[in-house]
Amino acid sequence: CGFTIAPCRPQNRDLIMRNLTHVEGMSLDAMRAGIQWDFESYPEYLGAMERRGVVPNVASLVGHSSVRTYVLGEEAASRAATDAEIAEMRRIVLEAVQAGAIGFATSTLEQHNGENGIPMPSRLADEKEMLALTGALGEAGRGIFMLTKGMTSTIPWLEKIARANGRPVMIAAMFVDPGDPTRVFRELGEIEQGRARGRELWAQVGCFPLGMEFTLRHPYPLEALMAWRPALTAPDETRYRQVLADPSFRRALTREMGEPGVPNRISNANWDYLTIAEVKKPELRPLEGKTIGELAREQKREPFDVFLDLGLADDLETMFDCRLFNTDEKKVSELLRHPCAAVALSDAGAHLSFLCDAGFGLHLFGHWVRERGDLTLEQAVRAVTTTVADAYRIKDRGRLVPGAWADLILFDPARVGRGEKRRVNDLPTGASRLDTPAVGLHGVWVNGVRTADERGVMADCGRPGRVLREFAA
Repeated sequence: CGFTIAPCRPQNRDLIMRNLTHVEGMSLDAMRAGIQWDFESYPEYLGAMERRGVVPNVASLVGHSSVRTYVLGEEAASRAATDAEIAEMRRIVLEAVQAGAIGFATSTLEQHNGENGIPMPSRLADEKEMLALTGALGEAGRGIFMLTKGMTSTIPWLEKIARANGRPVMIAAMFVDPGDPTRVFRELGEIEQGRARGRELWAQVGCFPLGMEFTLRHPYPLEALMAWRPALTAPDETRYRQVLADPSFRRALTREMGEPGVPNRISNANWDYLTIAEVKKPELRPLEGKTIGELAREQKREPFDVFLDLGLADDLETMFDCRLFNTDEKKVSELLRHPCAAVALSDAGAHLSFLCDAGFGLHLFGHWVRERGDLTLEQAVRAVTTTVADAYRIKDRGRLVPGAWADLILFDPARVGRGEKRRVNDLPTGASRLDTPAVGLHGVWVNGVRTADERGVMADCGRPGRVLREFAA
């Protein structure tokens, strides 16, 4: 999505962290305590990681929003860039890729807002800026362009960018959307047509439902709705509560959620997948485990009224668990087996207070191979190793062949999978995150060094990983 912490001027550090707190669900206190700011430029950032050492291998994209903030400062989220500013941003992207960034990442997704509901800086970029910055990849002759797609970013437009710079394009997030379940396949058809014309376009897909835990204090899944803007920009909690209770606000939300053809945002098709996971007030506990759709039918009321009234009655503390996309497994199976699909979609440590997508490969082996039989084990392993390594141009990895790096996992095909979600408090300052433990995993080796066993990460494994800087053309 392009929300990196480098490059970053000292005066913009707190702004970058505050934006990450909102858009990625990361604890501000944990970041303030945990980030060691001994870098400013992107090459310095890569060097800082190398000095500290890493356990896994790390390849890093240079992020558009951070580059924009570095050049435009606080105005990065409010205006278009000048020609001189675009030229400076292009220079920074080129410098980053030449220093070892694996590519350039950006986002045009309407849901991506920073502090106080202000759009993340990359959303302010016009076509001239996008072509110039992705053109740095073409000038370098290396690097992948990664984009999290909003409503205005069409596949033909991305094909135009690929044609201009000659580099591969990784397009996220390609889900089966219950509000428009055929849209992703229409877009895959456009990707196939682009490939036939010689453009390397990839659809980045996930192998399980996109689910999030959230409260009305941090209602991330709702922020893609234009009708949610009055709540997003409310100046204080009193006004926020007034907005949530406003009948005209609720009617506007209900109308928008019923509009067809708007991609990748919550819709009326999601109410039966939005579960009341946990409430604060004891008198509301009988509602735990029910879905909003179920409760609305019982009460013969609009789902949005039920949803907002419950949140307000519980002091905005009700924990909801929502499965947004990829809930139709028959269609997800088609998605996973498509030749243009890269099974690599995982926010992993991002949105870490809302979700945990880590372990998607284990889920692929356990669910789609063992339980459903949609893929052979060989197809699934290739999907998360060779296919992705080749798409990202990662050299000497993704295959078990003589001379390649020994990055290995050992698992039991009869048991492999992901455990139940759990909340752990292991971040700096004791901040919490969601986690999903591995099941049926016996070991992980990084560059030939064992880093995990059946119990998890080994405390004495050292830091055998490498910051990857050299990639194929």
